[in-house]
Amino acid sequence: GNHCPVVYQQLGNDCPDLDCVELFKGFFDALQTLNSYGLVLAYHDRADGGLLATLAEMLFASRLGITLKLDDLGGDVLAALFNEELGAVIEVQEADLAQVRMILADFGLADVAHNIGELVKAQTLTILQDEQVIYTASRAELQQCWSEVSYRMQALRDNPECARQQFERIADDHDPGLFAQLKYDINDNFVAHLQGHRPKIAILREQGVNGHVEMAAAFDRAGFTSIDVHMSDIISGRVSLSEFKGLAACGGFSYGDVLGAGGGWAKSILFNQRAREEFAAFFLREDTFGLGVCNGCQMLSGLKELIPGAEHWPAFKRNVSEQFEARVALVKIQVSPSILFAGMGGSIIPVVVAHGEGRAEFAAFDGAESALQAGMVSAVYVNNQGEMTTDFPANPNGSPFGITSLTTQNGRFTIMMPHPERCFRTLQNSWHPEDWQEYGAWMRMFRNARAWVD
Repeated sequence: GNHCPVVYQQLGNDCPDLDCVELFKGFFDALQTLNSYGLVLAYHDRADGGLLATLAEMLFASRLGITLKLDDLGGDVLAALFNEELGAVIEVQEADLAQVRMILADFGLADVAHNIGELVKAQTLTILQDEQVIYTASRAELQQCWSEVSYRMQALRDNPECARQQFERIADDHDPGLFAQLKYDINDNFVAHLQGHRPKIAILREQGVNGHVEMAAAFDRAGFTSIDVHMSDIISGRVSLSEFKGLAACGGFSYGDVLGAGGGWAKSILFNQRAREEFAAFFLREDTFGLGVCNGCQMLSGLKELIPGAEHWPAFKRNVSEQFEARVALVKIQVSPSILFAGMGGSIIPVVVAHGEGRAEFAAFDGAESALQAGMVSAVYVNNQGEMTTDFPANPNGSPFGITSLTTQNGRFTIMMPHPERCFRTLQNSWHPEDWQEYGAWMRMFRNARAWVD
């Protein structure tokens, strides 16, 4: 009962503390000034784990290396690397170093600011003291060490094969990360001249759906009048789909997904005479189009008996990982009849995914291959090399051939598991190419809809 568990057989007695409030204020103001001049390339605070953990995390994120020099940080190597006193690491251009030092000095930080190293292209952390190498390790080695506890927990909790695939990806020094490869000009607003007439689109939702506001915003920016339509509006007869040119079934958790994701929503239409007739009539008209995203994708696939040319659509089942996956993935747009993807074929685009049941399951044993060969697949998951994949997490659900979007034979109705409405604006993307302006790559899809209606 009196034993104290110690991992590294070392104890410290002094807790990190803030000794000088004025210095802290100066630090904050200096960082704001440096940012206003665009001088800070990267920033990370020194806290949990100290300087070594701070630099390792920056290394993991950037896939660059660093040569760390401890000479200005005192004679105690362990204290320099592991103390958790307030501090931060900033990366600046070597050409800006004199200006950065001058600004730091202006705010009283000259004596506490140190040049601690430089970046190198090799993905390696090397620590020097008195010009002697005291430690070196590769980025892959450090990051797998850092991630192993999470990996072991994931392997116990989730599908262990998915956990292994994700963990092994860490070691790939040549992984280029996310990228965008577009076959069209995202800044070409080819429907700008149509803004005078705004056709109505029903932004459809059910209990538990939560993606309707973003969906409405995307279609609104493309030149539609987005109307909030709840299933109760249709079932009660308050709203008729005959008023609309388009229909968008949105993502979320309809009926808490307890009847299978999107399943309860589809049955509320199939088993209600008025709703069934409304949807069947909408699908049969030749001047209508529709989009189902995530929960809406699952729901529309459950209505395929009402949708002409949708016989090949799959059902969507639990992810192979056995977990809800909320990630950014890469998809490649296929050449298909889909009116929404017109002119986008061959493009590779980052997109948000958020689903627990996105694995496409086809009725026929060769259904996935047949849909691909028939040109009815409109998007597939690809890895960071741009190759169609079933590997996790590039393919977050394990769908065969990476299939994640399909269309009807006439191209008017498209279903997809990813969320284009959650990243149609550039600022919604966690990463994007520097030349993207107000709108990101997915705005093209909504503009395509507007052009088709006209």
